[in-house]
Amino acid sequence: MKILNLIIKQKYLDLILSGQKVQEFREVRPTTEKKLIQLDEEGYDICDENENALPIEYDAIRFYVGYNPDRDTALVKVESAYTEIFVDEKGEPIWYEYKGKDYVAQQVVYNLGEILEKNIHPKKHK
Repeated sequence: MKILNLIIKQKYLDLILSGQKVQEFREVRPTTEKKLIQLDEEGYDICDENENALPIEYDAIRFYVGYNPDRDTALVKVESAYTEIFVDEKGEPIWYEYKGKDYVAQQVVYNLGEILEKNIHPKKHK
């Protein structure tokens, strides 16, 4: 099983576990593109017929709340994924430069499915 590991806030994990949050959004940045979208040998996005980057196909996402060793986690099935390009008020793609290279602003949308496993720690009350 191919799993994407992501950090998430507790309130969003709770919404996923309750079934209220059925999509996860991740902005594609130069520092994260290798784990989110398919790239060719030269490091450029592999796109579909509509010029949208193809997301890397993951079977599931393992969500981690924060960075503490005793954090809550959940493994959630990915039903499907696609990218969306951010556009300006004229409907034109938004571009930016990073380290001398041009990038289009975009995000990957993951459609979430079944909760495959969860590890919820008892909350400490103050």
